[in-house]
Amino acid sequence: MQAVILAAGRGTRMKELTDETPKPLLEVEGKTLLEHKFETLLGSVDEIIIIVGYLGEKIQEACGDSYSGIPISYVKQETLDGTGGALWTARSLLKNRFIVMMGDDLYSKEDVQAAIQTNDWAGGVWKAESISSGGTMVLGEDGTIQDIVEGDHEGRSGFVHTGLLSLDTRLFNYPLIPKSMGSIEFGLPQTVLAASKEGAIPFYGLPATGWFQVTSPEDLVRAREWIERR
Repeated sequence: MQAVILAAGRGTRMKELTDETPKPLLEVEGKTLLEHKFETLLGSVDEIIIIVGYLGEKIQEACGDSYSGIPISYVKQETLDGTGGALWTARSLLKNRFIVMMGDDLYSKEDVQAAIQTNDWAGGVWKAESISSGGTMVLGEDGTIQDIVEGDHEGRSGFVHTGLLSLDTRLFNYPLIPKSMGSIEFGLPQTVLAASKEGAIPFYGLPATGWFQVTSPEDLVRAREWIERR
């Protein structure tokens, strides 16, 4: 089992914090955001592949070629064309089943292990009580993801994608799909959903028990509180 971590973006909303430090190397409770993800993978994966871009050399220098015995490989995303494009840069390194994680999010170990242990295509979904905008995941009665609805959701409740995915290399038999109509970015969940429909491959929603998205400097403080509560 391989784990792919998407860590190419700059994280412009972190302001000056990412002027000289890539966002995945920002620290919470004495560990980088990447190290927190590494910890959830211990004993469960054979290789970690990190997709780098902005200040990628600093990520390579900080993380080295292994973490607690797990080999680490790096692939550079030359063109920042979305999460779908990021994963496609690593397709030649992927062998069978793999999971995908976002480089700047925090996940519970239980959720990561659930993604690793499933044999199905699955995407982490988090029940949010109020969603203003972005993509919401529409689940069918059988628990599969049926649609991703972009736009203004007027504060309604619904499921949002956590960025945690369990997939296999069949995905690369299908085309990349734009994040939204007219977008120059390829969305990974949109691509997986389209491939699942075309290939008749069930794509299940994996209910998240713990997920924290770091998007602003203030989130680093809240992330520390989130970790302490777990």
